[in-house]
Amino acid sequence: MAATIPPLKQGAKKRRGSRRLLYLLIVFFIIIFAVLFFQSSFSKITDIEISGNQYVEASQIGQAAAVDKGDSYFTVDAKKVENRLKALKTVEAVKVRKSFPGKLTITVKEFPKAAYRLLDDGSIALMFADGSSYPLKTDSTPVDRPLLTGWTDGDPMLKTLCVELARLQDALLSDISEIKPYPNVFTDRIKLYTRSRFEIITRISLLKDKIPNLTYYTNGFKEKNGTTGVLWLLEQDRGVPYTDREAAEEGNEPAQSSGGTTGTAANSGSGTAEGGGNP
Repeated sequence: MAATIPPLKQGAKKRRGSRRLLYLLIVFFIIIFAVLFFQSSFSKITDIEISGNQYVEASQIGQAAAVDKGDSYFTVDAKKVENRLKALKTVEAVKVRKSFPGKLTITVKEFPKAAYRLLDDGSIALMFADGSSYPLKTDSTPVDRPLLTGWTDGDPMLKTLCVELARLQDALLSDISEIKPYPNVFTDRIKLYTRSRFEIITRISLLKDKIPNLTYYTNGFKEKNGTTGVLWLLEQDRGVPYTDREAAEEGNEPAQSSGGTTGTAANSGSGTAEGGGNP
């Protein structure tokens, strides 16, 4: 009896063909979805939030960040944005964070405020701890920090002074109205003018030790002498009343007298202090 060959089944081919078509449809819809997604607002920067800036304008920070609304969310590198913002002189630290969908948060920390500076054109600039400056859009002079006068751009002592002033609290500087360079053999010697009508001659390197005790020096001097005057707050502390016009007006440190002093600015007499002599 002749063997019969069973007919070829067509179901397996049809199933494989249907599965292939299904895969192609899935890939097609994935591509369509991706195209629509990357053209939608979900894939773009839609909100840029800037915080922590007290003096530098948000527009300046945004310009330095070089990121605009509508830029691709996925191509913005937060670390690169941080590095660009750190190039701003007034910015000490910055943190950039991306949050889906489409939000970019920039948090900056500015250098501490040091003082104000009178510029050659008569305008006022805010000085930061790193020696950088930011022009103030005001006609009045703020009084919460001393005003720096007579300083030139590029003077290394200006940056050193800003570093030291930024370390001092506002309350410790409240009586100081003006600071100008007053060098002799010591390039960091300065003269301070106070609102209590004293002139203080000291050095930048001594500010951290002398300024916290400034009220003690001035009150002690007024109590003993009944007036204000010029104080030399150096390695030794000396002073002379304004009634001694020659010494006070010329800024000469008082010469050693036979009576001597106790070595504090509360005493009006004398002694030769470091950095003394004619300016």
